[in-house]
Amino acid sequence: MQLLDQLVAERDEISTTQTGLVERAAEDARDLTDSEDTSLKDLKTRADVLDARIAELREIQVSNLEAAKLRAEVASTDDAPEERAAGRVTITDEPLTYRAGGDHHFLQDMFAAQVFNDPVASQRIARHQGEMDVVYRAGTTANYAGLVVPQYLTALVAEKAQAGRPFANMCRSVPLPFDGMTVNISRVTTSSSAAAQSSENSSVSSTDIDDTLLTSNVRTYAGQQDISRQVIERGTMTEEIIFEDLAMSYATSLDADLINGSGSSGTHTGILNTSGIADLDEDDASPTGKDQFEQIVKAIGTVNANRFLPPDVIVVHPRRAAYLAGSSDTTGRPLFQVTAATSANVIGIGGVAGYGGALFQIAGVPVVTDANIPTNLGAGTDEDRVITMRSDDVLLFEQNAGTPMLARFDGVGSATLTVRIVAFGYSAFAVRNPSSVAVNQGSLWNATL
Repeated sequence: MQLLDQLVAERDEISTTQTGLVERAAEDARDLTDSEDTSLKDLKTRADVLDARIAELREIQVSNLEAAKLRAEVASTDDAPEERAAGRVTITDEPLTYRAGGDHHFLQDMFAAQVFNDPVASQRIARHQGEMDVVYRAGTTANYAGLVVPQYLTALVAEKAQAGRPFANMCRSVPLPFDGMTVNISRVTTSSSAAAQSSENSSVSSTDIDDTLLTSNVRTYAGQQDISRQVIERGTMTEEIIFEDLAMSYATSLDADLINGSGSSGTHTGILNTSGIADLDEDDASPTGKDQFEQIVKAIGTVNANRFLPPDVIVVHPRRAAYLAGSSDTTGRPLFQVTAATSANVIGIGGVAGYGGALFQIAGVPVVTDANIPTNLGAGTDEDRVITMRSDDVLLFEQNAGTPMLARFDGVGSATLTVRIVAFGYSAFAVRNPSSVAVNQGSLWNATL
């Protein structure tokens, strides 16, 4: 498996890098620097993800080999009807991954695998494909078209383009508690004190630590569709397409409110409207990419100065990423370069063609694009915003790892053969330390290509 080999190679590279960091510190007889310690933690997180994925792929590889062996054994009995029937019973005695009353649902796994790259959901879908291949091997696609649809739905569903949830995926993901409609987080407001002792046996500094509760409301985001039973039962992939569209609409709506929600009418209070974050306002009638770069670096410094820890992500609208990547100096030289090897007096490194992930870096901080950032702000209703933050302090509590739950109600419109499909989810959002966030705003940010 080519993917497995690539992941194993990447895992080996991470181990080599980890060893190098530790050995350099040992050779210098010093502790790890903050930067090295952060790098080790990031490498450890990536290594854990790779270890889990590698284990799953190896398990799938073994399962595929066993399935192939089983198919060969069953095929060898084609001329013996009685033995074939016995073998058939043995196969179908194994519980299917997706079955009535089962613990897992194909549609939810499909969404989790596509949007969140959930390795466990992907593994279940792969297992289902093997089950369909074994159980229905003797039939043609004409015989079992309705039964094997899930094998290719993940590749062929043509969803409507929606902004999705890049910002939400950058937040620190925390499981939502099972009960209650609020989430309370303790926030220290008064720290203990320490000072030089004026003389021997004299009193030492003493200040009682104090905290306050940061309360975040649990919000419900949902969408529904009423469709005829005929459309579901006589259509092709109709229910699956509707669910995926609902799920993507759910993700987009949630993400947009995490960025700019007002906190009213059941919405989250978005990060742009959170009290205490640093607002860096800069107006400029003739903005340039260099001007914007300087303000972004100022935001990085603001988080460093206020939080005493570095930011780890910058979130921008795709149009802002394109503007910065297309900027040049007074002699026409580009301010961005694709790779570090070709850089010379550049303000950023990396490619801009992409969406949602870390596309490039500014001053060493990864940049993520999210089209849910408003572009109609400011006095001229033409400004966007740049969010620089330490993601560990921006908390998103969700059920089901962010995958919306699916409900189907057949009785709502039973008199008219109408079926209602609902996608919904519960979440809470909190910026536990506002000093971890700096937002660039002002007319400087209305310039676009």
